[in-house]
Amino acid sequence: MNQLTRVGDGKKVALVLGSGGARGYAHIGVIEALEARGFEIISIAGCSMGALIGGIYASGKLPEYREWVCNLDYLDVLRLVDVTWSPMGAIRANKVMNKLEGLVGDVLIEDLPIPVTTVATDLVRQREVWFQSGPLLRAIRASIAIPGVITPVSMGDQMLVDGGLLNPLPIMPIVAAHDADLVIAVNVTAHSPQPVALEELLPQEQEENDSRTAQERERDANLGGWMSDVREVTKRLWDGLGGNGESDEEEEEQTPEARGKREWSRLGMILESFDITQAALAKYKIAGYPPDVLIEIPKTVCSTHEFHRAKDLIRLGRHLADEALERRMPGIASDAAE
Repeated sequence: MNQLTRVGDGKKVALVLGSGGARGYAHIGVIEALEARGFEIISIAGCSMGALIGGIYASGKLPEYREWVCNLDYLDVLRLVDVTWSPMGAIRANKVMNKLEGLVGDVLIEDLPIPVTTVATDLVRQREVWFQSGPLLRAIRASIAIPGVITPVSMGDQMLVDGGLLNPLPIMPIVAAHDADLVIAVNVTAHSPQPVALEELLPQEQEENDSRTAQERERDANLGGWMSDVREVTKRLWDGLGGNGESDEEEEEQTPEARGKREWSRLGMILESFDITQAALAKYKIAGYPPDVLIEIPKTVCSTHEFHRAKDLIRLGRHLADEALERRMPGIASDAAE
């Protein structure tokens, strides 16, 4: 078993950010926890959502990105879904990439102040592709292309898709970060003995510090009920991206038990299957190159596509990072409140 521990002042971090869809928002909270304790991130390797967050952070635009995603509600996320009927994937991701381009511009990876490696998968040669130079946004776009869901990126004779297909937790690229004192990895597809909900893991003090007025809380409660109705109505749209091929009349003829069994759309099956594969692969990566600090986000806290839950996922990332850092370095202080 390899040991990645470095020797130094203990404050320089090589950071590994794994893939996992919306759960990748937790990476933002982890970064905030590290910065609050005075750690310096000197190298980043990321896959899929980890590549996106790592690249945005290295470009210095994470605060702006954080503010944007924290203000996205369920309908906002749906508006970002640019559906295509291409056999290569159901979504183009152009709207999201246009937003990122507005944030970071046409920046090159080699010009970033922090070395960044993003990981994609070449379907033609069936191997990992590491981006350590070239346009940052192209590297991110290739790394997030979930096979069958988001259309791939063609580069020459390469057909590039999500790096999580082969390496959802890319620890190897940062092994060469010899100046790092700690290797910290964030696995957002972690297995848990029992399914655990996001709300079960969040710290309780947030509710005690809720400064909203009674009128605001009532408005939010009403909005929550309205959003539940919206989700029910739009579920068919989201599931329809997978085209299950059954008509409304056929559905009505199903028994309640049968309807429960066929709630899975093709898209849902792809995403969940991909999640399971990534979780298994991440275990092997951790076993082969155990990081100094491992922060694990259970994959059951939310679905891959729940990008409207950024605020809570960021809080969760910071909370679990706090716990992991305290276990590794008891008594280490934070200079920022929750």
